[in-house]
Amino acid sequence: MHSGADVSYTKSLLDAGTITITKKLGEEAVEVIIAANSQGTAELKAEVADLLFHTMVLLTHKGLSLASVMRVLEERTKRSGHEEKASRAQK
Repeated sequence: MHSGADVSYTKSLLDAGTITITKKLGEEAVEVIIAANSQGTAELKAEVADLLFHTMVLLTHKGLSLASVMRVLEERTKRSGHEEKASRAQK
């Protein structure tokens, strides 16, 4: 059974598109920063969960998988963080 946008928050985000999804993603990122700096661990975990959820919605909307992102991270572990970051700046 599929839920419509009137029932499913996820579906409403996917239907709304990239601008709406990325706006919400930005809001969640700010909330993570606030929680990390001035709230407890329970609040931080809740905000990070929201950030990850909205990140996964964006990936789905763009036709990408979390596994594809994890592969990028795995590739990065094959060299130092400073080396990897410098290689991205040169592209």
